[in-house]
Amino acid sequence: MALPDLIEIVPLPGPVHAHITVPGSKSITNRALILAALAEGDTTLTGALWSEDTQIMVGALQTMGFGVKVAEDPAESANRTITVQGQGGRIPKTPEDLFVGNAGTAARFLAALVCLGDGLVKLHGIDRMHERPQGELFQALRALGYTVDAPNDKLPATIHGTGPRAAACTVSLQESSQFASALLLAADVGGWQIGLGEAKLAEAPYVQMTQELIAEFPKVGGTFAIEPDASSGSYFWGVNTFAEGVEVSHWPLTGWQVDAQFTRFLSPPREVSRQTDLGDSIMTAITLAPLQDRPTSFTDLGRLRVQECERVTALRTELTKCGARITEEGDTLHVEPSPELHGAEIDTYNDHRMAMCFALLGLKVPGMRLRDPACVKKTFPNFFQKLAAAPPAGLGATIRDAAGRGLAGEDLFAA
Repeated sequence: MALPDLIEIVPLPGPVHAHITVPGSKSITNRALILAALAEGDTTLTGALWSEDTQIMVGALQTMGFGVKVAEDPAESANRTITVQGQGGRIPKTPEDLFVGNAGTAARFLAALVCLGDGLVKLHGIDRMHERPQGELFQALRALGYTVDAPNDKLPATIHGTGPRAAACTVSLQESSQFASALLLAADVGGWQIGLGEAKLAEAPYVQMTQELIAEFPKVGGTFAIEPDASSGSYFWGVNTFAEGVEVSHWPLTGWQVDAQFTRFLSPPREVSRQTDLGDSIMTAITLAPLQDRPTSFTDLGRLRVQECERVTALRTELTKCGARITEEGDTLHVEPSPELHGAEIDTYNDHRMAMCFALLGLKVPGMRLRDPACVKKTFPNFFQKLAAAPPAGLGATIRDAAGRGLAGEDLFAA
């Protein structure tokens, strides 16, 4: 049975004593898949996330002729053990097209990877992916000597792969740090020198992650462990703002993920920056902010506008529905304490993080109903199962369909 189109989250009755596991990091998994394909010999990724975004990446690599074997992970149903047969920098096959869905990492990382092959590849995705920025990356690839045909410098795009070439470019981090990460992942094989202009690495934690991952990754095959996804962990750590007793397994993490520091923001300071403090988990902090006893300003949110949905407007709109006192000023959201919060029917905008943020709020605020909850399959397909599972493996939350029937088990898996 598929997850219903509309579900209701029932508030937790009291404290919860739970020790939750969350799936592997999407950011690390998709980076590791590219590095494994470019390595020499077989690389086995353990604890790798198995969700819509990573399945798209695996499918693309297989279409490009890389051997990829996927095995179940008995410890976490949304993880897999993935073995990639690296070709030492060679691209085995040039497909006519690659579909990237709405996976930003796949769209950006594959755009650089196919340049190392020989021939034309069309990259395309869903309509929202065709709206998301790609221009800085395409301009950088052109500066390296590759031809990229793209209307308005967005997808769909046709990229002419001509193999490695010694060249240099500079890429901006203003719209997305994924552009720099895409180039860096392929740079050693490509013979590229990548400059970041005036960007400060201290303000680009995902680029730092890429650099550190490249340095640590086995170049001639072996095993590489993917750590849990810090932003996915934020939804469960966030429960402790109103019902103490929840821990997320395998914490603290390496520090590669900026969201590993989310626990420091359970009681946020008066200002939190998307640029220097938190990554995707800033959405979790924004959603919980109306429950705090002091106002908080969330700044530098511009990149949230060009992701799976226009997240700044979406957060303001849906929190306002719930009675939150929230205002938008430029790329800042100001959130006041909002004791009058109430439930509402939440539009998730086909955005996995919107669904998970408001599900978390529903564990405290009665009457929270989510449209299209299955969008969590993008990064966390068993998220609602974790909410409903009995402690200590889950929160024991009650989740109902539109008719008021309780849901459990496979009914809550977003396939």
